[in-house]
Amino acid sequence: MSEKERAQGQHQDRPTAPAGKLRAATRLVRGGTLRSNFGETSEAIFLTSGFSYASAEAAEARFRHDEPGFIYSRFSNPTVAMFEERMALLEGAEAARATASGMAAVNAALTCQLRAGDRVVAARALFGSCTYILKEILPRFGVITELVDGTDLAAWQRALAPGAACIFLETPSNPTLEIIDLVEVAKLAHAAGAIVVVDNVFATPMLQKPLELGADVVVYSATKHIDGQGRCLGGVILSSQDFLDNHLAPYLRHTGPAMSPFNAWVLLKGLETLHLRVARHSENAARVADFLADQPGIGRVLYPGRADHPQAALAKRQMSGGGGMVGFDVAGGKAGAFRMLDRLRLIDISNNLGDAKSLVTHPATTTHQRLNQAERESLGIGDGMLRLSVGLEDVEDLIEDLAQALE
Repeated sequence: MSEKERAQGQHQDRPTAPAGKLRAATRLVRGGTLRSNFGETSEAIFLTSGFSYASAEAAEARFRHDEPGFIYSRFSNPTVAMFEERMALLEGAEAARATASGMAAVNAALTCQLRAGDRVVAARALFGSCTYILKEILPRFGVITELVDGTDLAAWQRALAPGAACIFLETPSNPTLEIIDLVEVAKLAHAAGAIVVVDNVFATPMLQKPLELGADVVVYSATKHIDGQGRCLGGVILSSQDFLDNHLAPYLRHTGPAMSPFNAWVLLKGLETLHLRVARHSENAARVADFLADQPGIGRVLYPGRADHPQAALAKRQMSGGGGMVGFDVAGGKAGAFRMLDRLRLIDISNNLGDAKSLVTHPATTTHQRLNQAERESLGIGDGMLRLSVGLEDVEDLIEDLAQALE
């Protein structure tokens, strides 16, 4: 017997704890684990495009869904399936599907359910690419879209009065950290017959559970906190099994925004420490926000964990922490903001977020540069605004870097 054959015969399945009874930190480490017969402790990477069958009859049965198994990695893959199962357990969702990027997840969650003539109502405070999908792409195919002030329940009610197929929102929003009342907006949406799709990337699944607050579908850019170390792209959509079967799965199968098995493996490793990292991100961000609020060269500071946030009471009720994102205005407009950015020595200028490293960007010239000035100002994105993703460095070093950049 060869060494390979001996190794294959050594692993035996043993009883495991029911996943539904495990707490969040344990699910992040062990949820969805699918071991091969080698008995590996770290999840295996199945870098394969296709799978073979024992017989022609077996292939037919698998394609007819008469027997379980993998067919093609554009449809499903063992490593990707582990990531999806772990995310579903964490989020408390019936089903999950991974995508190649966060924007692929947003696009699929919307497009898979929409037809020409449908209406979509969305909060106006969105990431720039989300706004582009709603204002530029969907209308090309006959979908009617309307943007509203997400913090105004009366505006939602008016926009939903004619009915809608779905609504879409971010909370907290990018980059102004607006908080939307998920419970009340979901009630209005469901009364209008709409499916509620929530981008939960800023809050992460550790600080906010949209499904428990009335959402039907939750999307993440896994590139952000779930990876958490700036290594790879990924997205994930979480929903009911019914939504997956009737809308999402056929769309993903035939359009192909599939996640790489290697990226799924990286994201599985990221999930193992997500709860630890989000707690430190939030702790550091709260300290940084308090420091910035006391500086003479800083105007408005936006942080959901501060009492002066416009929706502070709602944030406290809806989220279990303030998160790692801080928005603030620098005196002197664009010139003042650029001057501060160019003086930073530790914090990197980057449009990414949720990284172990602290990253800062100027939304008006990066993530939201497609909007004209009037549109940006209506969203509260001034020329002096900066968005800071607070990382895992020692917070005193971050404060010192910000202090010297403001001098």
